Amino acid sequence: MLIVLLRTLILYALIVFAMRIMGKQQIGQLQPFELVIAIMISELAAVPMENTGIPLINGITPILTLIVAQVILSYISLKSEKARALICGRPSILIEKGKIMEPELKRLRYNLSDLMEQLRGKNIPNIADVEFAVLETNGNLSVIPKSHKRPITPDDLNIPTRYEGLPHPLILDGQIQHKNLKSVGLDISWLYGQLKQSGIEKPEDVLFASLDTQGNLFYQKRLS
Repeated sequence: MLIVLLRTLILYALIVFAMRIMGKQQIGQLQPFELVIAIMISELAAVPMENTGIPLINGITPILTLIVAQVILSYISLKSEKARALICGRPSILIEKGKIMEPELKRLRYNLSDLMEQLRGKNIPNIADVEFAVLETNGNLSVIPKSHKRPITPDDLNIPTRYEGLPHPLILDGQIQHKNLKSVGLDISWLYGQLKQSGIEKPEDVLFASLDTQGNLFYQKRLS
């Protein structure tokens, strides 16, 4: 039983390492070759995990081989546009200047029902409102609405806007984020002072606290 546990933990650590090497994409954002490698790695890991009669090295070796292959293919596709087109394919235009590209739909075996479903997922129920629709190499549909159907932006109305940026989390689940606190040029004394002004004695009582680029502190106390 202990052997099975150790083999499982080793393979688990190896799979996590493999996924880290492949990057932070979600499953739906993986390129075809990345998805194939992910599936093969999971299958290879399951065999020595279920059958203790198979030497562990027989499962680790092909997994490491696939990891190396994935890294090499990723590097090649990064450096060569032609290789990337061969390995990952090219984006396909399904709607161009408001016109459905029927030959492209037939080539990809992509029917109108699929297209309309994807458009509804982008909050565009009417094909007539689409200027361009591009099927990306990872299977996602990118949609550019016609100019008169796009949401109005401050730039359209010549309204000046101020920089917002990202807020800096200062407390997460009661733990002070010292690195973030230092990056905004503040210290623990300032943080304690701000908390005391809000009637909070210690950071452990705070579930979440963040500081935006305007200097406003947001916080939420723990329930208990």
